[in-house]
Amino acid sequence: MRTPVLLDVDTGVDDALAILFAVGHPRIELLGITCVAGNTSLDNVVENTLRVLDIAGAPDLPVAGGALRPLIEPPRPSHVHGADGLGDLTSEAEFASRSRRSRDERHAVDLLRDLLLDAPEPVTVVALAPQTNLALLLRQHPELAPRIERILFMGGSASVGNATPVAEFNVWHDPEAAAIVLDSGVPAFMYGLDVFNQVTVAEPDADDLAASPRASARLAGRLLHFRMADDPDAVSPAQDSAAATPASQDIAPYSGHIGDAGALCALVDPGALRVERHPVRVELAGFARGQTIVDRRQRTGEDAVHAAAHPRAGALPQPVEVDVTLDVDRERYARLFLDTIALLP
Repeated sequence: MRTPVLLDVDTGVDDALAILFAVGHPRIELLGITCVAGNTSLDNVVENTLRVLDIAGAPDLPVAGGALRPLIEPPRPSHVHGADGLGDLTSEAEFASRSRRSRDERHAVDLLRDLLLDAPEPVTVVALAPQTNLALLLRQHPELAPRIERILFMGGSASVGNATPVAEFNVWHDPEAAAIVLDSGVPAFMYGLDVFNQVTVAEPDADDLAASPRASARLAGRLLHFRMADDPDAVSPAQDSAAATPASQDIAPYSGHIGDAGALCALVDPGALRVERHPVRVELAGFARGQTIVDRRQRTGEDAVHAAAHPRAGALPQPVEVDVTLDVDRERYARLFLDTIALLP
């Protein structure tokens, strides 16, 4: 049975891998894709998404642009995905052509609303980006919450962060949006950094993909090979291969992370994950702004005891119960990813 899915993306390198997976997997019915600024500018995100759909041989799908910036913060794109957000692949002849597809003229919020209303059953939303579009949807159209089966989001962490010591990039980029989505009442599933960083494809497998006669496999292989820059001023291999020597401290070594594609793996093969249900709150202030505070305590804490005894006006809302991924069978997901890419043209 196929699962109807809406994707919300900020198509950088790993979102592109996730789109390839979503198009290729036979149990995913991809209804449409909405785009938000995050890894790169909104215009780059939309064009990258359309290019990937072309290469994947996807059917005609609506792709709409949404929020240009977070709800409160200014735009702050990530430096790690290259100048174009797609690992600088658009500077190469094979991937330079602009997409033949047309961008849907609706705003992402309107496209989400229309597709949710048109669907005969509740839809799973897979959010691989800052959740600005989803927050706007649920604020403007709260009546649509029952039309969403659940929101499976790549974001947050029950341990360390990457954007800051405690905050993961997608949530850090727009913490107010993430808090709104969590508080909306829609069931949530968190595929966070605890598992995101574990699933990798071995370099020889990435080499085989990059050398494939199939365009979709070549794109996947090249994306897996992209060395993410550790410094905003670092030169990527695609920009200047002579500058990117093994001695460089600015370019990461091969990692082969499938990244956001792991969230799609979680959709079709949740049995490979260790998932625990915990209260989760998004921190909105101070040094820990953007942190997902995952309460893994086994006993009631002093905070709850004293809050019950001395309720006060303006107290923080209660954390929301979320399914949190904490461990993964990494080899199983790597194989699932490779097997799914093999189904693409």
